[in-house]
Formats: sequence, C-alpha cells, structure tokens
Amino acid sequence: MKFKNLKAWLYLLPAVLFLGVFMLYPLVDVIIYSFEEGYNSASQTYFGVGGYNYQYVLNDPYFLQALKNTFILVLITVPLSTALSLVISVALSSIKRLRSWFQTLYFLPYVTNTLAVGLVFMILFDQRSQDSIGLINTLLSYVGVDPIDFINGPYWAKMLVLSLYTVWIVMPFKILILTSSLASVDEIYYNAAKVDGTPRWRVFTKITLPMISPTLFYLIITGFIGAFKAYSDAVALFGTNLNANEMNTIVGYIYDMLYGDSGGFPSYASAAAVILFIVVLTITVINLLVSKKNVHY
Repeated sequence: MKFKNLKAWLYLLPAVLFLGVFMLYPLVDVIIYSFEEGYNSASQTYFGVGGYNYQYVLNDPYFLQALKNTFILVLITVPLSTALSLVISVALSSIKRLRSWFQTLYFLPYVTNTLAVGLVFMILFDQRSQDSIGLINTLLSYVGVDPIDFINGPYWAKMLVLSLYTVWIVMPFKILILTSSLASVDEIYYNAAKVDGTPRWRVFTKITLPMISPTLFYLIITGFIGAFKAYSDAVALFGTNLNANEMNTIVGYIYDMLYGDSGGFPSYASAAAVILFIVVLTITVINLLVSKKNVHY
C-alpha cells in the first residue's frame, strides 16, 4: 500500500513542481512585495515593512477608477454574454443539418486577433467628424440622434463600447461549450416529457437547465475571472494611455505601475495584485456556495 502511495506521488511530482514554481512561489513573492515599503527593483532594497502600499493603492484615484471600470464590466458582460450564449446555443441545437457550420461561424471571433476586432469596433463606432462617422452613428442619425463619440466621448459611451466588445469576444467560446453540453443531454428525458405533454418552457427549466447547470456554472466562474483580468480589450479600443481616457482596469493599473509611464513601483503593483486576488477569490467562493443549491451533478 505504501509503495502504491509513493508511486502515485511520483506521478504527481511533475505537476506539483510546476504548480509550486509557477503559481505558489510567485503568489507568495507578490504578497511579500506588497508589504515592502519603498522597494527598489534595481538595488533590491526597501526601507520598511507595513501596510502603506495598500493604503496608497486604495486611495489612488487611478486605482479607484480602474476598480469601478472593472466591476461595471464584470456586472454587465458576464450575465449578458452567458444569457445570449445560452439563447444562441439552444437555437443552434434545434438546427440539426447546419449545426456544425453555425458553430464554426460563431467561433470565428474567438480565434480572431484581439487588436483586429478592436479596430473593427473603432471603425463601427467612429465619430471623428461630421463627415466621417461609423456605421453605428450612421444608423443613429436615421432616427434623429446626433453622432456620439463612443471612443473619445462621454464615459457611458466608452463603457458601452467596451462592454459590447467584451461580450463579442467571449461569446464564441461559451456558445461552443454550451452547444456541446446541450448535445450531451440524454434524449430519453425529452421523450418522456413529450409523452407527458410537458410544455417547452417547462422542459427547458426542469430538464435542460439542470442537466447543463455544471457547464453554466463553469462558464460563469471563468467569465468572472476573465472579466476581472480584462486589459487587452481596453487597449484595443482606447490605446495604452487608459488613465487619461478613464478606461483603465485593475490589470491595466498593475501593468502601469510596473512598466507604464508611472512604472517602477513593484510594491504598489503587488498590493493591487493582491487586492485583485482577494476580490476574485471572494467572488469565486460566493459562486461555489450558491452552486451547492443550484448546480446538479
């Protein structure tokens, strides 16, 4: 028995070493950096240990703006993208002959370069002048709405574009996963419901949703984590100077503290990273607690 346990641990050893070196060690290192005040990466020195880095970050208007943007993005994009993906996946599941073709079509945005999609969105929502406006502003003009500068204009307009862009980017993966999950539901349940004359809406709520609830839960969890890590989406639309555009995210703030114009402050960046870790961990734990009652394995 002991030999079998040793053999099992030997099989696990490469994965344990990988996780330890590339996940556990960096996490511990970042936590240590976050408490080192005045850390200098060149000389590897600091002048004190305490919570000043957290105090600075939590009072930094740029971080508070990034925190606000990230939460708004999460609250809009995760429910919206999941709901739309579910509707489209259910519709695709009813199309037997062209299902594979439609799956490929919907998956294309996922494999398209992020910056390329951002450029397309910039063109669609463009409003450089009255003579050069994008398709969205052209359509708005038909209903009597003046052109809106979605890229450099009011905050709500920029957040709207960023949210739509994020939903567009994440939906293909969710559609592919949900379509596969719907296809795996045993037909015997649907046949039994037909015999009983069960309405379609009740079949969907009492059979389909419970059967695919583990997949939905997985997509919601990964959706929250992905939305909290958003950065490239904002860069693709608004450029690298996100603080000036009031469109930075938490990950963007961390990057700026390390490498941006205000870079060279790894302690502040580490404190912001730890705060992000705590936020994501809290949201994940809440989802896990909720899933115990609503997810059926």
